[in-house]
Amino acid sequence: MSMIRDLRAAVRPSLRKSSTAYTYDSTRDPSASSAVVDCAVYRGGRRVKDEPCLTPHEAMLEVREGGGFAWIGLHEPTEAEFAGIAEEFGLHPLAVEDAVHAHQRPKLERYDDTLFAVFKTIHYIEHAELTATSEVVETGEVMCFTGRDFVITVRHGGKGSLRALRHRLEDDTELLAKGPSSVLHAIADHVVDGYIAVAAAVQDDIDEVEIAVFSAPAKGSPPGSDAGRIYQLKREVLEFKRAVAPLLRPMQLLSERPMRLVEPDVQKYFRDVADHLARVHEEVIGFDELLNSILQANLAQATVAQNEDMRKITSWAAIIAVPTAVCGVYGMNFDHMPELGWKYGYPMVLCGIAVACLSIHRTLKRNGWL
Repeated sequence: MSMIRDLRAAVRPSLRKSSTAYTYDSTRDPSASSAVVDCAVYRGGRRVKDEPCLTPHEAMLEVREGGGFAWIGLHEPTEAEFAGIAEEFGLHPLAVEDAVHAHQRPKLERYDDTLFAVFKTIHYIEHAELTATSEVVETGEVMCFTGRDFVITVRHGGKGSLRALRHRLEDDTELLAKGPSSVLHAIADHVVDGYIAVAAAVQDDIDEVEIAVFSAPAKGSPPGSDAGRIYQLKREVLEFKRAVAPLLRPMQLLSERPMRLVEPDVQKYFRDVADHLARVHEEVIGFDELLNSILQANLAQATVAQNEDMRKITSWAAIIAVPTAVCGVYGMNFDHMPELGWKYGYPMVLCGIAVACLSIHRTLKRNGWL
């Protein structure tokens, strides 16, 4: 059997990687020749070799000889970098294409004896003040190939490293001993826990905008000036929703439908993840509806403010109409007009205009128009 493996390795040199150890890092070094950030074999819930990091080919040889499963972590691999791994593990070309090019919708698919899961990771971007151009959430992706004796994770984006997750799993040998499906659960739980943290931060931003809308506007700030911030926040919530909503069905399948590649003992853990995801989904839907209401209230305030301005303009126009009308009459060029020769005509007209204007002003002010 060993001779056959050696022969296979000889005729497939493209699958043989350098024996130089890979750096165990959470991000990819742009100058590195490989996208593999960690590769290890786990047997009985324990990592077989701590250092150096194995190559994917070495990991599979170790699994075939001694059992256990291999966990290979990659960060933004190219087609050429992923081709050898895909052939080594017999991954379906459609799933490989999705994993390389990213920008996929969260989903769960089965190809022969491999489960392919896509998760959208969400990272909250801290900001001193929410503006109309603030970026609130940043998305990434984690693809997970789960087989009987291997797990391959492909990560896209600068955030959402799985390094800490791998360390936590290595400390929980009892769970890791349940096989590759335990890693799939840990990734799903890690992603959904991230959703919960982001939802709490987004709630704070929404509360801030809500207080600003229903508070007295700042001096020099026109009513309705928060519309830009509300709309930007609504767009970010929509991005959040696109990550959460499509994942509901895959989590339901993993928690309820028996699958050959998911251990029954692990499946009950998926129920907890599905429950947390459903709660986050309800919160995101609530965010969307609340922002709709806040935006409508903000626009209504702007409309009311415009109506108030129009009432004031109309009121002053009514007041100015009195002297305009009187002066218009006496500005006509007729020789015979009443009171043209009266000594007190000019001051009486001025007094009459003033009394009429003051009366109109008082009436309008009493009615709330001024």
